[in-house]
Amino acid sequence: MTYKTLFLDIDGTILTSNHTYTSCTKDAIEQVQERGILVFICTGRPLHEVKELGEELGVDGYIGYNGAYAIFENQILVNKPMDKQRVEQFLTLAKQNHHELVCYTKDKNYFTSLSHPAIKNFIDVFQLKNNQLLTADVHDQILGSSIIHVLPSEVQAYEELDTEIHLSEVTVNNISNCYDIIRQQVNKGEAIKIVLQHLGVEPNKAIAFGDGMNDKEMLQVVGEGFAMENSNPELFAYAKHRTTAVDKSGIYNGLKQLELVK
Repeated sequence: MTYKTLFLDIDGTILTSNHTYTSCTKDAIEQVQERGILVFICTGRPLHEVKELGEELGVDGYIGYNGAYAIFENQILVNKPMDKQRVEQFLTLAKQNHHELVCYTKDKNYFTSLSHPAIKNFIDVFQLKNNQLLTADVHDQILGSSIIHVLPSEVQAYEELDTEIHLSEVTVNNISNCYDIIRQQVNKGEAIKIVLQHLGVEPNKAIAFGDGMNDKEMLQVVGEGFAMENSNPELFAYAKHRTTAVDKSGIYNGLKQLELVK
């Protein structure tokens, strides 16, 4: 098989818990690019927070905000903000239940609080820089959102507000009771479909690596989907392959299974 594209999640896939990546990961990216394979970061993170990493790794394109925004060669391929009314409904529910939200726009991370301990921890763990308090004038610009300080038993209330979304637990070390809002028609998998169509690449010639349930759709739409050893156990059912953990060069070892790296 001649593969054409590689899509990589960041946290728990490229980056270890101490925010580093193995030398084998960068080497693997360089080796597949030498074969003509385009490499995309595909993350729930806002793209304004990952460009530095992308430049270090020399990736070719980006999918961010869990599939709401995609860019390749300075061309925006996907740009799908959340419905303003729905955002405001989530904010009302969060306030009623003493939850916190982070809402991402193209340029900033907007929080419902900057003083709550769970928010401070969230900012620290993800090393977020462009942070401001959420204001009503950006409610129509929200590309993605996460609910913070919410118990598993409280998740259903959000999903009942909108049957077109589901909440996906953020499985990152030192983060708990945090969920990404995933839209049924706006997710990593749907964004990959659009990117592949733009590139003229068949899905069976695409590869993806992930570790969280927000990677479920991504692993399903490509020909070769890899779940990291450190994945949420529920993700394994959606992956064609398993590979080693992020701190054991999982991306490199997975690509080695496909005989794409030496």
